[in-house]
Amino acid sequence: MLSYRHAYHAGNHADVLKHLVLLQIAEYLGEKPAPFWIIDTHAGAGRYALESTHARKLAEYRDGIGRLWDRKGLPPAAVDYVEFVRMLNPDGKLRHYPGSPWLASQMLRESDRLRLYELHSSDFKHLQECFANAGRQVMVTAGDGFVGLKAILPPPPRRALVLIDPAYETRDDYVNVVKCLQDSLKRFPTGIYALWYPLLAKLEARKLPARLKRLGASNWLQATLEVKAPSTDGFGMNGSAMFIINPPWTLEKTLHETLPRLTSLLAQGDGAKFIIESQTQ
Repeated sequence: MLSYRHAYHAGNHADVLKHLVLLQIAEYLGEKPAPFWIIDTHAGAGRYALESTHARKLAEYRDGIGRLWDRKGLPPAAVDYVEFVRMLNPDGKLRHYPGSPWLASQMLRESDRLRLYELHSSDFKHLQECFANAGRQVMVTAGDGFVGLKAILPPPPRRALVLIDPAYETRDDYVNVVKCLQDSLKRFPTGIYALWYPLLAKLEARKLPARLKRLGASNWLQATLEVKAPSTDGFGMNGSAMFIINPPWTLEKTLHETLPRLTSLLAQGDGAKFIIESQTQ
């Protein structure tokens, strides 16, 4: 688990999907005057330099945010997402990419709070530096977000978005995300939970979507974005998905308006497609 560094993958197609969804949910929460929390269980470094050695090694951002950067005619939700990334690149050149914590922090009002967990010591240090001047509004904790989440649910305002996106390097992560959601729904059934997961050939990855749908949540939305067909050798990630419990009622419509265009722009070969599924009770 501790070998994973998101800097290698910052700004890729998976980040595009995850961060677009994050911003849409946070915007929805901000439409009501009551305060809310955003909790990120696996926060990473907070922001990333795309010219760093880590980011340049794979340069995945070129096939992610890079394909949207100067693109005209994007859907409104994608325009909003790109504009937030531009806030870190005021000269118009794509050099920096915001992680989920930075994006979430931009959506906070004075009464809202951000709670961040990161286990990797180097990323935790960068995360602390990123929010060194944030004051009490942002709390950065070194530790396992799965464990930390139990201690803070339900949050005092009873309105919150919980973002869960572990590295999925081991089988334990696939087990832990299901257990985490099961436990969290008991503690805080009205929260919005946004789980990101990769599309991989390994068995535990292929079984995860069905396990999530069997959690028993009354309302859920799943958005899958595949940038190419699965490889014949079974290696590599061909896409990713967001599974959202208690999604905003506006989100499904927004994704139907956005994902067709994103899929065509982010496609890396034959088989690129998107799937939107939902349940409402």
